[in-house]
Amino acid sequence: MSGCISISLVLNILFGIKGQTVEMDDGKWGYAGSKVDLRCRFINSLPPVKISQVTWQKLVNGTKQNVAIANPSLGVSVAPPYRDRVTFKNAAVRRRTPTLEDTTITFSLLRLSDESSYICEYTTFPAGNRENTVNLTVYVRPTTQISLSTPTLVARSSNLKTPVATCISANGKPPGTIKWETRVPGEVTTREYRNSDGTFTVQSEYILVPSRETHKETLTCVTTYNDEVFTDSVTLDIQYEPEVSVDGFDGNWYLNRENVQLSCQADANPAVSLYQWRLVNGSIPSNADIRDNILTLKGPVTYDMQGTYVCDATNSIGTRSGSVEIATVNLEYIGFNSTCFFSVEKPLPQIATGDVISVIALLLAAGVLMGITVTVLVLKIRSRKGSASYVTSPLYLHCPNRLCILYYLPHRLLVFSLIRNASPSIKPCQPIRKRPADDIQVIYWLCLYFIYHILKRGPH
Repeated sequence: MSGCISISLVLNILFGIKGQTVEMDDGKWGYAGSKVDLRCRFINSLPPVKISQVTWQKLVNGTKQNVAIANPSLGVSVAPPYRDRVTFKNAAVRRRTPTLEDTTITFSLLRLSDESSYICEYTTFPAGNRENTVNLTVYVRPTTQISLSTPTLVARSSNLKTPVATCISANGKPPGTIKWETRVPGEVTTREYRNSDGTFTVQSEYILVPSRETHKETLTCVTTYNDEVFTDSVTLDIQYEPEVSVDGFDGNWYLNRENVQLSCQADANPAVSLYQWRLVNGSIPSNADIRDNILTLKGPVTYDMQGTYVCDATNSIGTRSGSVEIATVNLEYIGFNSTCFFSVEKPLPQIATGDVISVIALLLAAGVLMGITVTVLVLKIRSRKGSASYVTSPLYLHCPNRLCILYYLPHRLLVFSLIRNASPSIKPCQPIRKRPADDIQVIYWLCLYFIYHILKRGPH
């Protein structure tokens, strides 16, 4: 009988030894500065064995360093480097009569140096020691910062590419990735550095040619870290010379028109600090009133006001100019104030039979005149930009009863009128948009006009 009991006891002991295990997670991770639990549970056997002590150890370069100990008789102790940051999570472990089946520990204020392998070792009687290991990984969120590469970016005529903004993902573990979002085309250079504490710093630069077009454009740095995305943006502040134009000349500065005005428009960064007006190959008329970017010619328009007006706009980066060519129109050439000065109102005279030869000669002359007129028109169109001071585009005016077309030189004016109806009018004419057939009508009526006046004089 006693032999059977002994065999049973031995079997139970052997079965119990085989059934004891220490349960832990395969791996744990946490962010620096956060809190993480390292789970450790002892699965006892039947009959249970006695737990004499539980020891948490950190594996450093192949050696074991004690972190915390729980002993039924001596209580709980934590090694000095961890005393303020490591506790046993289960309150039963900290009682006077502790229960040690669950000895999970909690790390607070996690540090990079806490990354390691940790061993949870159970000392039992009579089974001996049982242990397991968990790997702790510590992540570090990077700090993201974007800034302009230099406080002042200046657009230069050299068109050299330069770094305009820098984005940094600093002290991250693992390293973050950086990309740029912007409407401005450019190039990106990215470098990665490993820091002494095991973290990584990634630096990315955005490179482009600073210009007026890139001023006030936005650059956004997008940093991805694990599953988290961080964004930050800057707005480009590009300084550039003034871009200048002169407005105000409508092509209808006729003689005696009152108080005409020119305006100097400048796009600049920083703002224009000085406007200066000048007249090429001449002096600004004495009746000119200049106030910053506005030039007002007081009183009636005269021939003295003709010429090329230039506005020089200056800021701290440089000076640029804009100009406009001014030509005056004489609408009082014959005597009607701002009206067309003649019209074809009388019928053409009858041509006698004996004048057939003269008529044929006149028609040939009219053909030649028409060819010359067409040639002049073509040359005028081709030379509009290069010779604006000599021949300008025709000015089309709509009078109450006629269409007036004006071709003018600096000191002479050719006016032609197309009759709309028979009622005379001397009301002022108004500028209108030219119609495609108007030039043809001018040639036709001009020829008839000259034929009429030649025939009116009779054969010689």
